[in-house]
Amino acid sequence: MKPKVYIETTIPSYLTAWPSRDIVRAGHQQVTRDWWLKRKAHFSLYTSELVFQEIKLGDPLAAQVRWDVIRDIPILNVTEDVDHIAREILHKKIVPIKAEPDAYHIAIAAVHAVDYLMTWNCRHIANAEIFGKLQKLFSNNGLDCPVICTPIELIGS
Repeated sequence: MKPKVYIETTIPSYLTAWPSRDIVRAGHQQVTRDWWLKRKAHFSLYTSELVFQEIKLGDPLAAQVRWDVIRDIPILNVTEDVDHIAREILHKKIVPIKAEPDAYHIAIAAVHAVDYLMTWNCRHIANAEIFGKLQKLFSNNGLDCPVICTPIELIGS
């Protein structure tokens, strides 16, 4: 059985964006493309309706390209348990209220027992300072914490 990866909004965004002039962002875009081409087949990919809503924002042509790359990925639903965990993440200020969708991405991945949550959002999701707090919250709720990572960490050998 392949490990499960939740694809958060930044992944299709980096995958399909025009190459950035910022050297770090350009590197992240290239790693994302490399992972998508060479490694995604080693994983079972999942996403959520929230991701589909977020990728629709912005330029309509760019939104269509983002949608095209993830349209066939199975959707994990927002359930009562997801809502409860997301609200707890926000209530405990692990993720700020202004980043409510990020709390939902984390909760969706945890409640649906996904192995990895892949993102380039290092402010509110792939952030070492919040990881321990998330682990404690999930443990207290009988859940395992998914490994929250960027494509760099799943590029393989």
